Amino acid sequence: MVEETTTTNNVPPNIEVDTSYENDSSYGDVQSFYTASLTSSILEYRHENGRRYHKYRDGSYLLPNDESENDRLDMLHELCLLVLEERLYLAPIENPQRVIDLGTGTGTWAIDFADQHPEAEVIGCDLSPIQPTLVPPNVKFLVDDIESEWVYGNGQFDFIHARYLAASIKEYGKLIRRCYRSVKPGGWVEFQDWDGYPISLDGSLNGTKLLRYYDETLGAFEEAGYEVRPGVKLEQWFKDTGFINIYTERFPIPYGVWPKHPHLRKLGAWNQAQAEVNGYEAGALAVLTRYKQWTTEEVMVLANEARLDGRKHDIHMIFNFYVVYGQRPEN
Repeated sequence: MVEETTTTNNVPPNIEVDTSYENDSSYGDVQSFYTASLTSSILEYRHENGRRYHKYRDGSYLLPNDESENDRLDMLHELCLLVLEERLYLAPIENPQRVIDLGTGTGTWAIDFADQHPEAEVIGCDLSPIQPTLVPPNVKFLVDDIESEWVYGNGQFDFIHARYLAASIKEYGKLIRRCYRSVKPGGWVEFQDWDGYPISLDGSLNGTKLLRYYDETLGAFEEAGYEVRPGVKLEQWFKDTGFINIYTERFPIPYGVWPKHPHLRKLGAWNQAQAEVNGYEAGALAVLTRYKQWTTEEVMVLANEARLDGRKHDIHMIFNFYVVYGQRPEN
């Protein structure tokens, strides 16, 4: 059984522009932490173009792991909570005992889930040890490459969660098959991810330097073998893997405060805020300098041009964010 909907939060399907609103919103501060007892080799980092990157499995993840990026990830967490109306997940899980969060990043989702489900053992895994040390007693963080062979064993988890792995994973379908094997019969797997390419319903994005940024950056990720549009493919991957009771929901998320609807305007403000925290540079620096031979200066110019375009009230950019969950059959 597959359920699907493309509406969200009781907002109108067509996003109306508020022509009276100025794009001058301010943004709050976000907290970021560091973490876990790990070996010294894992705690080493790669420094490049003024940013810090993971050293463990060097080069497999092309975004930074420094404080600026951690702030941005925490802002994305707040954005996702707004999108899902303060819910961490949509899957109908009951009494989960063992849970894993793939690509946990700063660990915020895993920590929040552990607080909500004190009965559950929660594991957060990531390539970088950037999570806090003060965490609930039922959560632990592991440094692991989720695209390598898993050591967790089959049928180990009641719930497997992954969020915004776009441009991070090369074999996304294979990852979902691993999740199928690792979740218990009757257990649930939920992925929340982007279609990395933005759109505009009125064509206002066409021909802009903002669109050039995404074409250049995401095109480079694709040439390097990374999946940048997983959101639109998740449902089919779940079907092909054998999940049942699949549910799909698409959430349109604006960029900027141009929407008239107050909820969409708030989403747009948060979306713009996370990008303004050096998000443009974070997304483009490694992939363009390592794979396309751009200079650091060229990338910075591209990022700044995109940022300035993003502040224009007459450019109405939208991203689609997908939540898909499915259940492993009891048999």
